[in-house]
Amino acid sequence: MNTKSRSESYAAAGVDITAGYKAVELMKTHIKRTENSGVMSGIGGFGGLYRPGFAGMKDPILVSGTDGVGTKLRMAFILDKHDTVGIDCVAMCVNDIICCGAAPMFFLDYIACGKNYPEKIASIVSGIAEGCVQSGAALIGGETAEMPGFYPEDEYDLAGFSVGIVDRDKIIDGSTVKEGDVMIAIPSSGVHSNGFSLVRKVFGVDDEANIESLKAPREELGGRSIAETLLTPTKIYVKPMLALINEVNVKAVSHITGGGFYENIPRSLPKGMMASIKKEDVRVLPIFDLIAKVGNIPERDMFNTFNMGVGMSVTVAKEDAEKAVEILRANGEDAYILGEIVPGDDGVELK
Repeated sequence: MNTKSRSESYAAAGVDITAGYKAVELMKTHIKRTENSGVMSGIGGFGGLYRPGFAGMKDPILVSGTDGVGTKLRMAFILDKHDTVGIDCVAMCVNDIICCGAAPMFFLDYIACGKNYPEKIASIVSGIAEGCVQSGAALIGGETAEMPGFYPEDEYDLAGFSVGIVDRDKIIDGSTVKEGDVMIAIPSSGVHSNGFSLVRKVFGVDDEANIESLKAPREELGGRSIAETLLTPTKIYVKPMLALINEVNVKAVSHITGGGFYENIPRSLPKGMMASIKKEDVRVLPIFDLIAKVGNIPERDMFNTFNMGVGMSVTVAKEDAEKAVEILRANGEDAYILGEIVPGDDGVELK
């Protein structure tokens, strides 16, 4: 730790440089967990160095993704629990990257806060590190910005980005999708990290008077509270997807985020093809039933905002569908047949 760098004037303005040094020291053990063979530098430099492995690739292509946790962070503030939102931050980036068939190589984070509490920052980074471990990405750098007067002292924002790699001839782009192909659902762990502006409105999250009710156990949520359920980390699909891609010709992948089924599924399909899905085949999680009930939200709006229990959809040839489901289940995902591809320009047909 740097013991000589200390500005009394900067501290009087609300920025404690030494707190930043302490936070870095506390997070180093978490970062160490994420190291892989490409890491060439430690934390603390001006840039993260990484040597990608191109062995076995004819034409390696880099794929990048960036995102944040969004207003789901409000649930972390309410519960004063900060060790899982980092998983969300990583997930929102690497789950996009894997849609192209790319394996994440490394990740960097950005934390902006009103006041740097080293233990809290380290807790956030512990979640980021866990997300990196789950996805096989190395955490090679980041930034913590203390911004007094801009953020409340007890609040922060969290974002990041990741870079992955895929051989050009293995890029998944949806171009080969055709009529009769099958869509497979990979379940979500909950709301993930999208739609929380609507969630906050439905449950009155920003009203202090509702905080205790958000923390109360709910029978329809298996005894968990609304706040606890909403804070459930986004599932990371990288390793199961890589296992699938290695054995089956995956034609298209959709990460179901903000915009739900109606926005995300069509992004993976070529013009003239659409997904036909029976509503009763979607294994909707209890939290979505509760959101719809409390908020009096129409069914179409639910499917156009949330993942509804499907975090990712995968399109394969009909003859590969059974094998694909078996591989995903063998890798810990309770996958199931979601629908089929039919001619059309509407993107998604929910019937």
